[in-house]
Amino acid sequence: MGEKARQYKPSTIRRLDILSGNQCAEPNCKKKLIARDEETIISKICHIEAANENGPRYNQSQTDEERRHFDNLILLCDECHSIIDNNDNEVKYPVALLKEWKRNHESLRHGQLANSSILSIAIDAIAKVDFEEVSDKNIGMPPNIDSKIKFNDIKRNKSLIKEYAVYQAKLNPLYNELENQGSFKKEKLLRNIRQLYLKVKGRYASGSDNELDVVRANADNIIEDIEEELITKITDNNTYEEDISFGISIIIVDAFMRCKILEEPA
Repeated sequence: MGEKARQYKPSTIRRLDILSGNQCAEPNCKKKLIARDEETIISKICHIEAANENGPRYNQSQTDEERRHFDNLILLCDECHSIIDNNDNEVKYPVALLKEWKRNHESLRHGQLANSSILSIAIDAIAKVDFEEVSDKNIGMPPNIDSKIKFNDIKRNKSLIKEYAVYQAKLNPLYNELENQGSFKKEKLLRNIRQLYLKVKGRYASGSDNELDVVRANADNIIEDIEEELITKITDNNTYEEDISFGISIIIVDAFMRCKILEEPA
């Protein structure tokens, strides 16, 4: 009994892997599911309701097909799997709790995948555009750029912003074109970047009575943290690294000019 309940469909395993985000689903666990060699899989498939009658949270009314179904499986690290499947801990880890872990973890990953998809579309489109022709036309700087840089006390990234700000004239029509194709939402991308900024700002300003002073003191760090997080969201391995770096720089500077990143002068 229980053998079929462990005969997982390849599509089920693939779906679990994708929605894991290489992260144990236990909300307080920070362990990865792929070893440091970036090849060895160390994740464990845990049955929310046990595969056999000797296991924790066994539901005798389930069929083996239901036991091996995606909805009854959660991906954990080896340690969490051992703890949760210890029969002595069954009361601590009831079915309702594990389903909540699974739902929250996979919902977060769904959001990350959606965000990376929009970002990847923008990066791919930017890579195909000749932005140098914008520089050749001597298009002027967007208004208020110096005041925004000064207000946020940006130092290391000042040159980058001033160099890439002129590309906003080319990026706006590109965003509009992508929206007309129906595969892209500019406002969603900008909203996601804004949410990312607020998350990063919170790391620095949490507990502070004066968030603006903290932002100014860490403006360059915040920009670079956002850049790093956006890079990790890119899932298209066919995109050249230089295209990713260039595209993200353009997107970040545009978001800065729209006051989605850092603070707007009073």
